[in-house]
This record gives sequence, structure tokens and C-alpha cells, in this order.
Amino acid sequence: MKRDYYDVLGVERSSSSAEIKKAFRNLARKYHPDVNKEDAEAETKFKEAAEAYEVLSDADTRAAYDHYGFDGLKGRPMIDFDQFGFSDLFNVFFGGGGGGMFDSVLRDAGGAWGATTGSAPVPRGDDVEARVELELREAVFGASREVEITADAVCEDCKGSGAKAGTGRETCPQCKGSGRMREVSSLGGFGQFIRTSTCSICRGQGTIVKEPCSTCRGTGKRRGNRKVKVEIPAGIADGQRLRLSGEGGAGGPGGRPGDLYVLMRVAADDHFIRDGDDLIYRLDVTIVDAALGAKMGVPALDGDMEITVAAGTQPGDMKVYKNRGVPVLQGYGRGDLKVIVNVVVPRHLNVEQKELLKQFKKLSSARNYVPDESFVERVRAVFYQ
Repeated sequence: MKRDYYDVLGVERSSSSAEIKKAFRNLARKYHPDVNKEDAEAETKFKEAAEAYEVLSDADTRAAYDHYGFDGLKGRPMIDFDQFGFSDLFNVFFGGGGGGMFDSVLRDAGGAWGATTGSAPVPRGDDVEARVELELREAVFGASREVEITADAVCEDCKGSGAKAGTGRETCPQCKGSGRMREVSSLGGFGQFIRTSTCSICRGQGTIVKEPCSTCRGTGKRRGNRKVKVEIPAGIADGQRLRLSGEGGAGGPGGRPGDLYVLMRVAADDHFIRDGDDLIYRLDVTIVDAALGAKMGVPALDGDMEITVAAGTQPGDMKVYKNRGVPVLQGYGRGDLKVIVNVVVPRHLNVEQKELLKQFKKLSSARNYVPDESFVERVRAVFYQ
């Protein structure tokens, strides 16, 4: 059984036309499929509201309904809402598939709803992927590389038009260049219902080729290999990708090309471990140099440097050198160089060496081995300083 149209829209019988229109728009927005994906009855509720609005938005049908109820509408031309799908109904009331309903304006009853969109967009070119192998130094300071890719390129013979040399693309005779077809259906006293679709001849482009290019067969592009120069920024990391806009495959006639995505693979380094923007270097120190202190060289990436190993240096001790690490990608400054001491224990001792160590052991006391911090604290400092 049908509900009272005023109850459907949630308005009073004395409501103005503007109030009725506002109420219908609110219900249409409420029952839009994008916000009612879980509501299986959204379409039914919209159709009910649309039927109520059809009657109450027209002065004559509203007066007949107010005086005689549903009997007063018999014999009057009405939209059969059950014959339309949800998107078609949005097209009727909001001019195009429901997607733009929030920006559209309802037209007065008796007019025409719906509008043609422009010609369909030309297909964009394919995206292409490539891979670059880098050494750590190249990743830290940047580099230039050439990568070879296989992708569509603009046909040289037709310059991408798809038409035979000496000819050109022509306006589609069916859609007259719009790329869309309009089908108009009469809705009686309620106006017209206009349905649009992509032109079947030009496939939405608005133009056609009568004499295709023999080289590309009318596609406007050809498959081939080419080299692309890649500028790798300082600070790039393993696994990151660079996007080179427009360096991918060529698009259709008039369409923009795709993009090139370059994956970075940074090889492991013999000396350094990368930790974000910091570099970690393991400095091997003999027990003698660790105990007595020494001057030692460190092969930093931007030039060797000499550091002082203090007397009594312990395994895991760390020295931090500011701004000697990796440049911040697309930012300012550099990370740090962290030098971690690894005290090397001697092997393959001869008899004399063993005797000297035994003598040292006899001369040692607990005071020589008092720790200044725990091993756990030193390890934590390496990763969280």
C-alpha cells in the first residue's frame, strides 16, 4: 500500500514548493548508493521519494492529490519508476548517473532532464617499469643512469594521428564530434528523459580515421625500445621508486603518455651499514690498541678520516660524527656516521705470546676490568641515539 506523499517527503501539507524540493534533495542525498552500500532498500526508497516529488512539485497534480488522494491521479501521465534503474533515475532528476547529484540543480517540471557529457577521454599510455642497480656511494650522493625500456612510441609516419600520410582524422558522422549519443524518451506531462551513451563508431573520441596509417594500422603508436636518462637524487634508498612523468608508453591519438617507474636496488657495502639516514661503520681494533689507545683511519664515503681510539676503549663503544652520513632525500642536512668499535681477540698465539699474556694476567687486578656501562646500554645507544 502506498504511503501518503507528504509523509514520504517528511513535509507538511502547507509546505511551499521550495520546501518540497529541498526535502526531496535531502532524501535523494540520503539514499545515494555511495553512502548506502549496506542498505538494500535504498533504491526502493529513492523511487518512492521521486514519485512523491513528481506529484507534489507540479501545481496541478498536487491540487488533484490534495482533493481526491490517489484517485485524483488516475488517467494523468506519470513516470513508471519501476522501469528505470537507480542510475537512470539519477539521470532524470540530476542530469547524469548520480555521480554529480550534489552539484546539480533540479529543473522545473515539464522541462528536460539529463545532459550529454563531452567526448570520452582518449586512452592514456601504459605505465612502464625499469630497475637500476646502485652501489651505496651512488645512492648516498646521487648518480645518472640510462635505462632501456620497451614501450609504445608515437608512430613516426602518421605523427600519432593514426591516419595515412596526407590525410587526417575526420569528424564522426554519427555523433557529429561529441563522442556521445542521445536517446530522448517522452515522459508525458513530466517532460523528457534523455539517456546518453558512448558513440559506437568513434568510441567516444569524436573523430574517425577513414584511411588508417599502414605502419601503425590506425593506432597512432608503435612498439619499440628506447633509452631514458634517469637522474637519481642523493639519499635514495633500496626499494624506493622514481616516477618519471610522461616517459612511459605513448597514448592514443591526442592522449597523454604513461609514466616510467624506476625501482632502485642498492647493493650491500663491504664497510658500511645504512640505518635510515645514518651510516654505521665497524672499526676493528686490537686488544692492545683498545687498551693503550691509538690513532686509526676510517674510510668515510666523502673522504677518509682519522679518529682517536681512547685508552681503555671497550667492545661496542661508539663514536658519532655529525653530518657525515646520508643526505636527507628531498630535504636538508645529512645523517650521522656512527663508528662502532669491535675489539679483535688474537688467535694462533705462539709460545712467547702466550707467556706474555699469562704474565699480564698475573699482573692484572679487578680494578683493570671495572665496567663503566653495561653492554646492553652500549647496544641501545647504537640504535637509539
